[in-house]
Amino acid sequence: MDAPELERINALLDRDVELREKIKEQVNELDKKTRTMIGVLNKIHSTPPESMSALLDPVRLTLSSCQEATSALAELIPKNQFWRWKDMWSNSIRTAVFSAALIQYLSNRSLLSLGQASEILGIKAEWNDRMTLPVEDYLHGLISLVNELSRLAVNAVTLGNFEEPIKISIFVKELFAGFSMLNLKNDTLRRRFDSLKYDIKKIEEVVYDVSLRKLAEVPQTNSP
Repeated sequence: MDAPELERINALLDRDVELREKIKEQVNELDKKTRTMIGVLNKIHSTPPESMSALLDPVRLTLSSCQEATSALAELIPKNQFWRWKDMWSNSIRTAVFSAALIQYLSNRSLLSLGQASEILGIKAEWNDRMTLPVEDYLHGLISLVNELSRLAVNAVTLGNFEEPIKISIFVKELFAGFSMLNLKNDTLRRRFDSLKYDIKKIEEVVYDVSLRKLAEVPQTNSP
């Protein structure tokens, strides 16, 4: 290679290094926010239902502030290069989706949609080639939700909330049925989906125990 070509290649390499560092800064900011949310959300296992709303309010504010990071990333990523850089923030986005999905479940027992997740994170449709929410990351977030709800089913009983495991069982079974109809080709996603059977079994055992002790009325369709 001649000198001009070497200079051009070096300039491109330097530009990539500079861009990577700028992306890393924003991902670090996003990570700080997700760690804060997870730290607070871990308290749901020792929080009675009547105090849940007060616990979730500050988490909602932190979740909303994640839009600053996604907007900054959209500004940094060159056109048509989303897939080149997305691995740098995938785990952070999955954690943010999980947090949003858990908040929504605890607030109104409903499932967070892909569109709602994108909206909460401030991801705009026109950013499609630079910053978007891939379906795989959304589904990973939902699987993490089921993992967490299986823990909550056990801990809710400890707090004397015998209705919660029943609600969780109904919700998780419906979510699992939806997952079962998807054509999952991603190996990691498929393995995590398969592991949900253990979470469902754990939840069913809690519901069975609640039913056996007549601590709450269990609908016939959810009996083991």
